[in-house]
Amino acid sequence: MAGHSKWKNIQRRKTAMDAKRGKLFTRLTREIIIAAREGGGDPELNPRLRMAIERAKAHNMPKENIIRAIKRGTGEDTSGGRLEEVYYEGYAPHGVALMIYCVTDNRNRTVSELRHLLSKHGGTLAESGSVAWQFERMAYFSIPAQGQDPDAILELAIEAGADDVQFDEEYIEIYGPVQAFKAISDALEQAGIKPDEAGLKMVPKQKLTLPPEQAAQVLRLIEILEDHDDVQEVYSTLDITEEAVAQYEAA
Repeated sequence: MAGHSKWKNIQRRKTAMDAKRGKLFTRLTREIIIAAREGGGDPELNPRLRMAIERAKAHNMPKENIIRAIKRGTGEDTSGGRLEEVYYEGYAPHGVALMIYCVTDNRNRTVSELRHLLSKHGGTLAESGSVAWQFERMAYFSIPAQGQDPDAILELAIEAGADDVQFDEEYIEIYGPVQAFKAISDALEQAGIKPDEAGLKMVPKQKLTLPPEQAAQVLRLIEILEDHDDVQEVYSTLDITEEAVAQYEAA
């Protein structure tokens, strides 16, 4: 978990840079639009939307932007192209499986650009279904460990329907079935615990451990993919070790 925590911190720094460049607002807007479309525009009844709004507020997105995004999702505002969620499957170098979660208004453009990026950096785009079986869609929550009672969170999460709770010095991560997302979210809220990340994720069923240099190569590709405007998140089967992250940062 140490390497995973360090990688999360690198990702947070990248998010801060994206915020300065204005790219973050695009991703946050898309999250809100999709959440509102799938579960309605009332955040009290739509935990995915509630989390998306909270994340947007945490990054100082103006209230009017949030309201406009919700209306686009519910169909009240028809401006802008229609966005759709799509997962692309692929392989990074050294056999690491990838699930690339995108929100796009042009599938043809997105798939062409992703194919180019993967090919340029030693990866390949895969046929639909050839990679997805290696992942499971799960509810996910990440909580800063500082000041928390691990036993209390473990008990709360399991009672709310979680399958697994993982601990390290920096983060507490909760995993559960998709249908338990709302129950876990509500339980955390009632306990006054605010996750810094929450959503539905593609979690690898088995991880692949690589030598640090090869793992760093995969991490660089993931970063390049996540920098694409249509990519919301990249999931992989890579086991992110402390050595891999150190190699990545040294490059």
